Amino acid sequence: MVYLLYDIAVWLTAIFLVPCYLLRSLLQGKVRRGIRERLGFFPRQRFLDFAGKDVFWIHAVSVGETRAAMPLIKALRKAHPHAVLLLSNVTETGHAIASDIKEIDDAIFFPLDASWVVKRVLRRINPCHVLIIETELWPNFIRHCHRLRIPIQLVNGRISNRSFPRYLRVKRLVEPLLNKLSWFCMQSSIDAKRIAKLGAPRSRITVTGNLKFDMESTLPPDIDAVELRREFCLNQTAPVLVAGSTHAGEEEQLVDVYQRLLYEFPELILILVPRHPQRCKAVGELLSEKKLIWRLRSHQSETDGQQVNGGGVLLVDTIGEMLRFYAVAQVVFVGGSLVNIGGHNILEAALLKKTVLFGPHMHNFREIAALIEQAQGIGRVNDASELYVQLRELLSSPQRCRQMGESGWALLQDNAGASQKTLQEISRCSLN
Repeated sequence: MVYLLYDIAVWLTAIFLVPCYLLRSLLQGKVRRGIRERLGFFPRQRFLDFAGKDVFWIHAVSVGETRAAMPLIKALRKAHPHAVLLLSNVTETGHAIASDIKEIDDAIFFPLDASWVVKRVLRRINPCHVLIIETELWPNFIRHCHRLRIPIQLVNGRISNRSFPRYLRVKRLVEPLLNKLSWFCMQSSIDAKRIAKLGAPRSRITVTGNLKFDMESTLPPDIDAVELRREFCLNQTAPVLVAGSTHAGEEEQLVDVYQRLLYEFPELILILVPRHPQRCKAVGELLSEKKLIWRLRSHQSETDGQQVNGGGVLLVDTIGEMLRFYAVAQVVFVGGSLVNIGGHNILEAALLKKTVLFGPHMHNFREIAALIEQAQGIGRVNDASELYVQLRELLSSPQRCRQMGESGWALLQDNAGASQKTLQEISRCSLN
């Protein structure tokens, strides 16, 4: 009865959301993709190559989870060179990143969690193993995988400060789902304790560490900052501040800090990367109101290579280029942290030996934030005023920036190994 009611709720939600989704597409002038896939309809020949092969279905909600899964995807490809690796996402931005991963055989949108849709998709794909990145508990998907005896494993598992009390309130509903999962590979001992309190069998829980520590740079080893600056039309000698994955309420603070810094560092360039590219129009209006000269990343060729000089802003409306922007930075600020979002991945900057700062709201990356702060000596700032002070000191001392970046990179090396530990648990589940 519970699942019948859940199915009804899913379909009622879909009936309301799909027209809204299409209407928004028309208003924004964008073609929204994946509606047919989300409803379980694929071309007849889509999965013919899967026949007779082991299919590992990896599910990552969006961009962050997809990037976190990269070390594991590479390890899976090496361990199972002839298997099929299928990656699913909920968001369009996540799907765009997934489609460019060379180790992945196919990328799809995650199906609507209605029994009819889930059963149809599982029949078509016929996975031998399902890996859920972080914490995505879709009741019908988990239930039907369990019925078909498909091992389901939570990997890089995380229960945030915000979601834990919510899950506790519905523990009676969550616990039966958790009992259907084969194994739980959790990021930390705190996450392991929390998943156990929610009802996961303790005998199936392992702390394997955070996959993000195993990240490898997707940039070529001989990447040239001079060439990147030329590609981005940046002044070759100007210091660069990159603010990545910013949210509403943060850009205003960052722009104010940037304008204060310009009094002492008039050559400073800001590269501003909103978390959601569709917000660039509103951010551009803010920059214009502040009398700043700015260029849109996607229009750089259209502006005939006009250079971004000191006091200018490069506003990024593209996806998949974050590491390339970090590569030209002297200092990086990672957003979602001056406002109460929970933060975003700060290890990407450390991967490139860059000094990274972040705000007080890092509860989604609490362990990583603490380690980075310990390694660098600084990291967390409590507000925009403190951000200004730290940036002022760091921009005045490029050598100190380099030393702090080296310390952050060393942290990555010291904590690597989660992907291999996770791979061992996947193999164990496959054998059982």
